[in-house]
Amino acid sequence: MTSHIADVLIPLALDTAYSYAVPEGLSLKEGDVVQVPLATREVAGVVWSLRDGSGANFKPVTGVIDAPALSLKMRKFLDWIAWYTLAPKGSALAMGLKLVDGERTEVVRIGVRFAGGLPKRLTPARQRLIDVAKDGLVRLKRDLAQEAGVSVGVVDGLIDEGILEAVALLAEPVADVPNPSFIEARLSTAQREAAEALVASLSENPAPVTLLEGVTGSGKTEVYFEAVAEAVRQGRQALILMPEIALTAQFLDRFAARFGVKPATWHSGVSGRKRERLYAGIASGEVKVVAGARSALFLPYAQLGLIVIDEEHETAYKQDDGVHYHARDMAVVRGRIENAPVVLASATPSIESRVNVERGRYRHVHLPERFGGRQMPQIRAVDLRREQIPRGRWLSPTLMAAMEENLGRGEQVLLFLNRRGYAPLTLCRACAHRYECPNCSAWLVEHRFRRSLVCHHCGHVERTPQACISCGSIDSLVSCGPGVERIAEEVAELFPDKRGIVLSSDFPGGTERLRRELAAIAAGEFDIVIGTQLVAKGHNFPLMTLVGVLDADIGLTSGDPRAAERTFQLLQQVTGRAGRGEKPGRALVQTWQPDHPVIAALVSGDAERFYREETRVREMAGLPPFGRLASLIISATERDAAEAHAREMAKVADPPAGVAVLGPAEAPLALIRGRYRFRLLVKTERDVDLQGYLRAWMTRCPKVRGNTRVTIDVDPQSFL
Repeated sequence: MTSHIADVLIPLALDTAYSYAVPEGLSLKEGDVVQVPLATREVAGVVWSLRDGSGANFKPVTGVIDAPALSLKMRKFLDWIAWYTLAPKGSALAMGLKLVDGERTEVVRIGVRFAGGLPKRLTPARQRLIDVAKDGLVRLKRDLAQEAGVSVGVVDGLIDEGILEAVALLAEPVADVPNPSFIEARLSTAQREAAEALVASLSENPAPVTLLEGVTGSGKTEVYFEAVAEAVRQGRQALILMPEIALTAQFLDRFAARFGVKPATWHSGVSGRKRERLYAGIASGEVKVVAGARSALFLPYAQLGLIVIDEEHETAYKQDDGVHYHARDMAVVRGRIENAPVVLASATPSIESRVNVERGRYRHVHLPERFGGRQMPQIRAVDLRREQIPRGRWLSPTLMAAMEENLGRGEQVLLFLNRRGYAPLTLCRACAHRYECPNCSAWLVEHRFRRSLVCHHCGHVERTPQACISCGSIDSLVSCGPGVERIAEEVAELFPDKRGIVLSSDFPGGTERLRRELAAIAAGEFDIVIGTQLVAKGHNFPLMTLVGVLDADIGLTSGDPRAAERTFQLLQQVTGRAGRGEKPGRALVQTWQPDHPVIAALVSGDAERFYREETRVREMAGLPPFGRLASLIISATERDAAEAHAREMAKVADPPAGVAVLGPAEAPLALIRGRYRFRLLVKTERDVDLQGYLRAWMTRCPKVRGNTRVTIDVDPQSFL
């Protein structure tokens, strides 16, 4: 009979740990990864707690899995996330537990080296290859072929004849250790003072949170690199979270220039055996620096000494599937649990971070000027109410004249429009039929390069028809409004001798193509860049001296309470791409609302003016960070079922003082992926226990039936 019971949490949507008996002779510790029976199958889980007691009535733990144990700090972090987001504890665990595939064998890397002799037939290509290989070094086949300027087939031919021999190579290290003294950083006085403040925070107890705010081009990255260097010197690990890890080629190069090697990267593109080895290396402490997407926050760091959130204002840090969490806020929590300092870096900080500085919860380090004395771009609004643009065109005469002047000097131009595809709406001029997604309440976006109509919410694709599907009229379809593809078409007509490129997240080729294109732009291989928000995020294009913003008012028309803040941040970031090299930059912002507070603050260069006004409006309305919000989405495949359940929930809401429950109402996107959606919004005062209220409310709600689902999002970022 066993005298110990293990409470095992299983990485499924379960909110409680299951109790299992610990067999005699099996040594277990809290945090161990184990195999246990669940119904008719064996599953992996984590020992969340151990306790004394008779386990006679419990199924036994089957065995211990060879995987890194989860530390007490990591388990506390996952428990906190489950509590805060109201997600099942098992769902939180699923984000932090990565198991090795025991059936996958590690691929042995094969190299080749010169074995001696000459082939029967000696061609010029073979001679070049032999001349290179004669040094006796072992190389990968592709590297040897590239160095000799021949095809891999030439290498294979010499292997077959015994002139080259295959050699098994040692496994590559999972990640090279950065050298904090590889090169001495060249910092301005302001950068040096900021870096010293961040370095000092690594020795403080408790560890602080610091907002590193600096205008675009001020060198924030080089500043927090000094804190990373100090963490490595101390033998601790550093995590750098980034909103778009797939687009970080320039960042990785800058890191390598400072530390001699690139950091380990963690994102959805890292898979298979490399992912498993990286996970184990982080758990053992072998991997010292990780640059990753939001999921990197849930890795089992052995000694986490620093967390950096780059572009902390970005909405990409919000996870809207599964467990709804904001990586920036959860990073602050993990930093507190690990006693590791947290650095929030941004040129356009979120209102929440700004207010936390004012309240004394965060420190503030400010870089008000660009590195090297470079000037911020001059920004001017182009009033579309007064400037006539020809029908079917989208570039104003003022912008075209500036482009001609810029291109005449051999400098680059960036045209920014935050709308993918060719046109956001296609309709028939004969019968007014509008092409809508069959699965969502959204218009289909025309992608002319792909000859398709696409839904950007569910991914539905259909071929662009030759005739109207409603009335059968031929050549009656009209594209309404511009997307980046349409702007590219206009640019090609106006500047046929200039090299243009379109950057958009839905173009084929994936991460590698985008990295190559960004590098080509930085090298000056393109004259005109047309892009969506991809081009606004931290890229450095030295020859870019003119930015044209088309339809700057797009983001100001939604009902999102953060619409003004997001628009200001996006426009400030994209106009900041101009003038980062030796030459000064300028930006032209085409707008129908030049007097709007966002546009006025942008043009004046007075960011403080915007932040003051936006903070005042938020406080008056009791919106975050001065109040709290939670969104509840009730969805079902039948509209009546979703609405009925939402109304039943509202009846038992019983909000106490300081809590308001709004709705139910149809969500702005009432149908997504074939599911009808109704929304309830909970708005509370700042000091209300929002999680406690939500849990109590859920116990009063009717049981979910059929395919109806209730999704809770604490601190929502999207209001669609």
